[in-house]
Amino acid sequence: MSLQDKVKQILSDFDNVPSDEILDVLTQIQPHLKSNITQNYLEGKIQAALGTNNDGEKKKLCKNLKPYLDWYIQGI
Repeated sequence: MSLQDKVKQILSDFDNVPSDEILDVLTQIQPHLKSNITQNYLEGKIQAALGTNNDGEKKKLCKNLKPYLDWYIQGI
């Protein structure tokens, strides 16, 4: 399955996709971002989410990063 297909699948059923899967896909998207500042910002947010053991908090952090998935699909 291509990265674009994975992103579409996550977006179509976001609430039921495990947070770790979302974070894995965000990590794969990161190198495709045009700006180093944006890449570094996303890396920090991913690490913050990975650093929490609370699944509810992790999902909340993932929801805050959802625009990156949208941007990837739109071809940033």
